[in-house]
Amino acid sequence: MDILVLYYSRHGATAEMARHVCRGVESVAGVCARLRTVPPVSAVSEAVEDAIPASGPPYATHDDLMECAGLILGSPTRFGNMAASLKYFLDGTAGLWLSGGLAGKPAGVFTSTSSLHGGQESTLLSMMLPLLHHGMLMVGVPYTEQDLMETASGGTPYGPSHLAGVNSDKTVSEIEKRLCQVLGARVADVARRLQAK
Repeated sequence: MDILVLYYSRHGATAEMARHVCRGVESVAGVCARLRTVPPVSAVSEAVEDAIPASGPPYATHDDLMECAGLILGSPTRFGNMAASLKYFLDGTAGLWLSGGLAGKPAGVFTSTSSLHGGQESTLLSMMLPLLHHGMLMVGVPYTEQDLMETASGGTPYGPSHLAGVNSDKTVSEIEKRLCQVLGARVADVARRLQAK
């Protein structure tokens, strides 16, 4: 059983968070993480990218979405919203919406911002909207996780977050890493329980 961890990252923080989400997914017996990214888009014209990125995980396809037992999305914040690259990919999933291909599957979200109040929660909520339209079951991070009460940077009940700093030079903190792993494990556990029914 695979959980798709799908992200866009510009400066590397969201990619690092994605790797910690994958660790959480794979801490659940019988569940594997499938790490994927999306290509950047151009404001001038539609970007033409090679089918395989020069480095990092492969680009996501609609088959990845259909084959997964759950989905976890990650994006840096762009004015309190998800990055255009991830939104562009999601905008192309109308066929999956019509078929109900994602309905009933668990999902979670995570983000990275330049400033502490730079839209972490609104970005997480913006990523949830298309997933709710697909009929996915949203999984967050409960306050039973003590790290939520102790974090001084990123971390919300809507999903893990990271404070990258204005120059994107702050490393992902230990608390932020743990919250990413918690989300991965929670989505994987829900997927496993749903498959067992």
